Amino acid sequence: MQSPRRSRTIPSITGIVFILIGLALGGGGAWLIALGGSPFYAIAGLGILLTGILLLAGRRSALWVYAIVVIGTLAWSISDIGFDWWPLAARVDIIFPLGLWLLTPWITRNLGRDDSPTTRTPTWPLWIAAILSVVVLAIGLGSNYHDINGNIAASVAGAVAGSLSPNDDAQPDEDWRDYGRTQFGQRYSPLAQITPANVKHLKVAWTFRTGDLPGKNDPVETTFEVTPIKVHDTLYLCSQHQRLFALDAKTGTLRWSYDPKVQDNPTFQHLTCRGVSYHETVAGALNADGTPAPTDCPRTIFLPVNDGRMIALNADSGKLCDSFGDHGTLSLEEGMGEHTPGFYEPTSPPIVSDKILVVAGAVIDNYSTREPSGVIRGFDIHTGKLVWAWDSGAQDENALPSATHTYTNNSPNSWMTASYDPKLGLVYMPMGVQTPDIWAGNRTPLAERYSSALVALDINTGKRVWSYQTVHHDLWDMDLPSQPTLVDLPTANGVVPAVMQPAKTGNLFVLDRRTGQPIVPAPERPVPQGAAPGDRTSPTQPFSELTFRPEAKLTGADMWGATIFDQLACRITFHRLRYEGTFTPPSLQGTLVFPGNLGMFEWGGIAVDPVRQIAIANPMAVPFVSTLIPRGPNNPAAPNNAHPSGTENGVQPMYGTPYGVDLHALLSPIGIPCMRPPWGYMAGIDLKTKKIVWMHKNGTIRDSSPIPIPFKLGVPTLGGPMTTAGGVAFLTSTLDYYIRAYDVSTGEQLWQDRLPAGGQSTPMSYAVDGQQYVITAAGGHGSFGTKLGDYVIAYKLSN
Repeated sequence: MQSPRRSRTIPSITGIVFILIGLALGGGGAWLIALGGSPFYAIAGLGILLTGILLLAGRRSALWVYAIVVIGTLAWSISDIGFDWWPLAARVDIIFPLGLWLLTPWITRNLGRDDSPTTRTPTWPLWIAAILSVVVLAIGLGSNYHDINGNIAASVAGAVAGSLSPNDDAQPDEDWRDYGRTQFGQRYSPLAQITPANVKHLKVAWTFRTGDLPGKNDPVETTFEVTPIKVHDTLYLCSQHQRLFALDAKTGTLRWSYDPKVQDNPTFQHLTCRGVSYHETVAGALNADGTPAPTDCPRTIFLPVNDGRMIALNADSGKLCDSFGDHGTLSLEEGMGEHTPGFYEPTSPPIVSDKILVVAGAVIDNYSTREPSGVIRGFDIHTGKLVWAWDSGAQDENALPSATHTYTNNSPNSWMTASYDPKLGLVYMPMGVQTPDIWAGNRTPLAERYSSALVALDINTGKRVWSYQTVHHDLWDMDLPSQPTLVDLPTANGVVPAVMQPAKTGNLFVLDRRTGQPIVPAPERPVPQGAAPGDRTSPTQPFSELTFRPEAKLTGADMWGATIFDQLACRITFHRLRYEGTFTPPSLQGTLVFPGNLGMFEWGGIAVDPVRQIAIANPMAVPFVSTLIPRGPNNPAAPNNAHPSGTENGVQPMYGTPYGVDLHALLSPIGIPCMRPPWGYMAGIDLKTKKIVWMHKNGTIRDSSPIPIPFKLGVPTLGGPMTTAGGVAFLTSTLDYYIRAYDVSTGEQLWQDRLPAGGQSTPMSYAVDGQQYVITAAGGHGSFGTKLGDYVIAYKLSN
């Protein structure tokens, strides 16, 4: 039998714990009130504090007080966020277990100093509170907030199947010859062997390991983002260090490889290769100048190298094409005013036509106002001779370099793969912003003309045909991050050749690709004003009516956390930041940027089924914080022998401007997003109606939480979807390590398989001997924090 002294020990210890929790919650709550936030945390803190004092005094009335705390928490939570499970759980995840503890015999049997000899304070109020908690949490667990349920097949049945051309060339259905299968950028395979009915039978057919892993001299942003291409019976792919591999498409056996020996170092901002390009020379082909084309490389692979080279190799042997450039190598540094290694990096495959190779490249972000040009160039496809240049920041956009002229430093660049319509002869360039990205007080009107714009160039001359700007005076790095997708769309005026351009803002701009005029309206709307001293803001911005951007502004109720404490910390952080909605300018105070700098769309783009008239997208939603840092002793105005950070996050110097900038995701003290989940989705768009028909949270926290529990919260992605004529879409780019298959009509997940490393890439599909394969690279992403590797994995249906 316990002694009276010992019987009071557990309630007393519990009381001390409650007092500490109450003080912490109440103190933080008082701070939040001072910032204009919710009073709940302060009130709850006082209730828990009073409960602790009563427990320390041995009084059963502590149970009644805490019952009020629990019921009040439930009522406030429902009024704050409804029955949305994960935000709801974060509000009661400590309150509810503490209530259950108070109902245990170790507590209830050892309290009673306030009871009379004839009556005993009952525990039923706390039991009622506990039961209500269970009911509310059960309702929340069964709710389906944020998802959109629909069926695209029902809305387009019998509409335009077979009436629109799905491809821009006549490559065999079995091949995948360009980054987006074709230079329309649709990421659509006409193969139909894999269907929703049999996709569950996919098994690994073969695995190839490149042997190329990050080294000690590599930057943080070392990534395996490649989408292989397949021509005839051979796959071609590049790894992180731009090593090129030719594989047997049926077995994955290595046929040949080539190592460009990239001269990398930690100051490179990126080290990646998203893919290579292929060109087949026809008999009697001519060079761009009309002379006969050389014959040493009838089939050519073009390999972009991050140290500023473009290399041409014979697709059959892997030997350099001697007739191209300088014995197979083209220096992309020629004509540049700046030559710092790693400042200009071609990371994406070029566009090819029968005569012209169109090359663009990434320029280091946020380092200084004196960086290489973002010039886009057209080279002779056979010889590598410069044919034209389009310099977005120059007075004469098409001026060629000479002894007295170099390309314009810091002109906006195009870092992602372009698209090409051979019938119109137009190449569509998704443009970035003049760096530094976050301050624009010194940008000229010339530099701003095509910033964050989609630009159509004549592929033979480089002359601009039209441009459409998606962000004016961009202060947020809201550039165009992905390949445009070309597709013919039905409209009230008949079938229109369209271009669909995803933007980091979450907007999908749908334009007539002949003229650049919107097919889906994108009216200008007023946006927040008040830029940092020395800068300005555009009074309006275009807002597409086809968008994944949330219409409502974020509020304190949107802040999340694994516990009520880090949720409170996130609310405090939220109220300390400047935030007036989308396009709130960067500030010295710190600005909440949502959609964040990572964007709702990134380089993976969208996939389009041109027959079913369905677009598949994987938008994400993670707020960022952008804080301008004035110059001072710890933030000098010039490099002083410093080097770039080798990453796009953290403190960026922005030399040549009045400020540096600190960029990072809005995270809780324990490192999880402050905004409530989901943070990533799969979505389907009906291209007839231009409406989002289904959208479902996608991916789990299995590989990003301390405990590998596969809770399906919906996680961010880097990479894009691929879709097939069989009605199945695939995605591998989630924060957890899976390849997944989805029904394109409803978005239902049909199948998944575990990957050995992060799958931050876009899958593709091809066929050999009548067997359809799905292939993906699994090698991780340095700054995304996923497991690194060197795997290329092919799947096919099991027998």
